[in-house]
Amino acid sequence: RRRVAAGVVAAAVVLVPVGVGLSLQRSDPGAGSADPASPGGSCVDVVPARLLPDWARAGFSDPEPRMPYLLGEHGDIAAILFAQPLASPPASDHNNKILWVSPYADGSTLRITATLADGAATVTREVSGGPGPSIIDLPRPGCWHLTLRWAGRTDSLDLAYVTP
Repeated sequence: RRRVAAGVVAAAVVLVPVGVGLSLQRSDPGAGSADPASPGGSCVDVVPARLLPDWARAGFSDPEPRMPYLLGEHGDIAAILFAQPLASPPASDHNNKILWVSPYADGSTLRITATLADGAATVTREVSGGPGPSIIDLPRPGCWHLTLRWAGRTDSLDLAYVTP
């Protein structure tokens, strides 16, 4: 029994530092994954669910809905992600569904200019009727910077699209 217990303790001592090291490596902002909670978004493949801002909760039955979302750099728009990861080409098992929500929506068209982080591609997309539900497919995987224009406002955020 003592040998078995000593073996378990020794294994735990070896595994704990390895697990801690992996944990620290994943959360290191210098490793290329920004904090999705920060304004402007990030280019992480999966955005964690968190409590939506008060102004973005309309239409949800839960009074405190938790959804994966990114805020625009100025905080004027939220991109609520209904499918993850976003994929290019689109994944066979889910759409690239994004609900755009803004306290400044007035029904005017949301115009999106998406530029690949390395500048190699720029495309435009539109969401008729202003911020609202959309399927936003982009032509290639990578980190995309989106400039969003609607109702006389401009904001921006970054979205990652991966190969499915």
